[in-house]
Amino acid sequence: MIRHIVFFTVRDKAGIDQIVKGLSVLTSIPHARRLEIACNRKSDQLDNDIDVVVYGEFASETDLAAYKRHELYQEAIRLVRPLRELRFAADYELSTDVHFAGMAGQMMIARNSGPAGQE
Repeated sequence: MIRHIVFFTVRDKAGIDQIVKGLSVLTSIPHARRLEIACNRKSDQLDNDIDVVVYGEFASETDLAAYKRHELYQEAIRLVRPLRELRFAADYELSTDVHFAGMAGQMMIARNSGPAGQE
């Protein structure tokens, strides 16, 4: 599974609702297993610069690529780009790229040892 996470900052804080509305069109694209659009609660004690988050889960790289090629993805870009300041995106494969994950007090190590997991 591929996780796709995008963080946005906005130029004018009054535009946050417009950005969320513009990004909401992404939820109609059929290639995602899960897609969430959320405002940052800004409860971190060190940094609260991020305003809006997109979180998606995709069965494969092929599904993620199809999502990014979809016409509604282009529409979201058209609606959001003029309102945002910064955009940061990250994609990773759950089964191969995750080195450590906490689950109910247990530590799990990814099956393949990449550069960060060479013990």
